[in-house]
Amino acid sequence: MSLISILAPVIGYLCGSIPFGLLLTRAAGLGDVRSIGSGNIGATNVLRTGNKGLAAATLILDALKGTIPALIFARYGMEAGALAGAGAFIGHIFPVWLGFKGGKGVATYLGVLIGLAWQVALIFGAVWLAMAVLFRYSSLAALVACVVVPVVLFFFGQVQYALAFALMSVLIFYKHRANIERLRAGTEGRIGAKG
Repeated sequence: MSLISILAPVIGYLCGSIPFGLLLTRAAGLGDVRSIGSGNIGATNVLRTGNKGLAAATLILDALKGTIPALIFARYGMEAGALAGAGAFIGHIFPVWLGFKGGKGVATYLGVLIGLAWQVALIFGAVWLAMAVLFRYSSLAALVACVVVPVVLFFFGQVQYALAFALMSVLIFYKHRANIERLRAGTEGRIGAKG
């Protein structure tokens, strides 16, 4: 095992585990974002503070912490890029600093995808948008897009990336267990719904 193969996931994990949602809400004097809504540190829960600017900043930073290590290590090959990206994604959903309780991972997943295969990130966005317009469930749109990504990567011959994103997609589904149950029960909140 090469030094790069060790450094890529470790540095990726450390980047991914930076809890931007928590840091930004605390810096803004809004307290601990984990004490409201879903208790997650991601942009969706930050939005529940009523501060759209902070939510947007969280979304961008959570994506970038996946994009940057993936881009840097992809220079050393597909395997290194995949390891760094997967490390960042795992760091976001299981951050060591917060007792391994982080966000649901969609923004970081997309950030890694932008860093490794930006064309497929466009497909992710198109699928998400189409599903969101059709059904108005953000969670469903993300879940469907995360199923499509590994298939498209495999079709494009990017097998290492396809395997990495397949594993990340499984974790996305795991982190969305409650959303899936609400979708089944018909109680999941729709995009744009009040209350």
